[in-house]
Amino acid sequence: MSALRFFVALALQLTACSSQYKYGPEQSWDLDSISELKSKEFWFHDAQRTLYNKLSTPPNQYRAKNVIFFLGDGMSVPTVTAGRIFDGQLRGVVGERNRLEFEKFNYVGLSKTYCANKQVADSACTASAYLSGIKANYLTIGVTADVELNDCKGSRLPQNRLSSIAAWALKGSKSAGLVTTTRVTHASPAGVYAHTSNRDFESDYDVTKLGQNPGNCPDIAQQLIDGEVGKRLRVVMGGGTIKFLPNTTTDVYGNKGQRLDNRNLIEEWQQTKPGNARVVFNRTDLLNNDPQNTDFLLGLFNASHLAYHMDDSIDTPTLSEMTAAAINVLSRDPNGYFLFVEGGRIDHAHHETKAKKALDETVQFSDAVRKARQLTNPWDTLIVVSADHGHTVTISGYPDVNNSIVGLNSELSNVDQLPYTAISYANGPAYERFYQSTDGEVERVDLRTLDFSNPDAMYPHGVPMTEETHGGGDVAVYAHGPWSHLFTGVYEQSTLPHLMGFASCLGPGITYCDLQPKARYTP
Repeated sequence: MSALRFFVALALQLTACSSQYKYGPEQSWDLDSISELKSKEFWFHDAQRTLYNKLSTPPNQYRAKNVIFFLGDGMSVPTVTAGRIFDGQLRGVVGERNRLEFEKFNYVGLSKTYCANKQVADSACTASAYLSGIKANYLTIGVTADVELNDCKGSRLPQNRLSSIAAWALKGSKSAGLVTTTRVTHASPAGVYAHTSNRDFESDYDVTKLGQNPGNCPDIAQQLIDGEVGKRLRVVMGGGTIKFLPNTTTDVYGNKGQRLDNRNLIEEWQQTKPGNARVVFNRTDLLNNDPQNTDFLLGLFNASHLAYHMDDSIDTPTLSEMTAAAINVLSRDPNGYFLFVEGGRIDHAHHETKAKKALDETVQFSDAVRKARQLTNPWDTLIVVSADHGHTVTISGYPDVNNSIVGLNSELSNVDQLPYTAISYANGPAYERFYQSTDGEVERVDLRTLDFSNPDAMYPHGVPMTEETHGGGDVAVYAHGPWSHLFTGVYEQSTLPHLMGFASCLGPGITYCDLQPKARYTP
């Protein structure tokens, strides 16, 4: 029996069964109250609905015209779990039963995140892996593991430079772009277009400050303007104006630029683009921009990183709004596009052990995925969601169902009889906030004296550090659209662009078009 006949027959059988057992797609079986958790009928029908949905969804094996890769920086599996609970509790539903947008995808896998030379990765070497398909050294971007930290000469050798999936898309006559809530020269977005032996070489000032010669070490901002990939990106949105402006000028926010070479790279970007190239600095101008009359779009919405959503000013666009604007511009290309979207401040909040902000940024990231799904066709657009690395955050103890994920645990320690938070970290800053010395003995601070309702509340941790570190665990990969079933299993992070390239007929490896030369985008 052919695959098509099998799924048609299966769908007919499932339709008949669904009316008997009430687990069809129209039956949500959403949890109305915690008391339903004790109902065996609830769990039976919930499981049958999941089975029904999986059996009635055949693999999508059409060619991906578009690829959107969403990167939740530092979005470990516990972050996703806590984020779903946090989101549900904000919306007044039982958080454990909630799902973030990408958790609705049918296909999930795990990627291994270590660098070529580090057991626990940073955002630079991982960017090389998930964008170029080659694992690299800690703190380096877009270069092979033959390039050590600060090896400017090695980073300029052609044989050491990696080609990102954005470069593959441009070579395949598609458009490419990036969106981030960090500086557009930060480690993750830089992996789209840059080659550097130090992620901190964001401007020529940074190169000089770190003891190197900018003439031998092209900075990342310069590569965005002059580089073979950077200069061809149709959409670039995020923060970081100071990396593009000379130190003799100020940006629209009143901040002095950093550059020592007296180049105004923002003006250069606009002047060197063919067609209508728009530069926007605030949410109002972004939302008022006409994508049908915009060939290139540069949005820089802060001097450095964008503000946390919880600290947001009224004229800073959300990640969802930037994602929508990017898709609307890139969709003008009839050949399709590659888009990189980063929720970068999940990571920053975790480093500060500000769990509430990390989870809010995760919810914002989920909202951006939802917006992308609304604006694209699942038959021709592959959406992949993952993280570059994890963090040391955990959900621990035995809190009651629907206990506040950002509050105190419903249980007390059975040693000191003091409360502890549902969320904690293995290490982090401000150790003295959580431990005190009494008569030579170290004791925990009574957390009831601290205000965890504050968005800037820091959460308890074990090992004292100046900032919380990354975690080395595997991260989840969620996929939806053409060839999304390839993303299941456990694999190296460097496999990701190869899978995306196969689905969209891009890159130097084997692709769907090699197997089906007349591959179609849609059924």
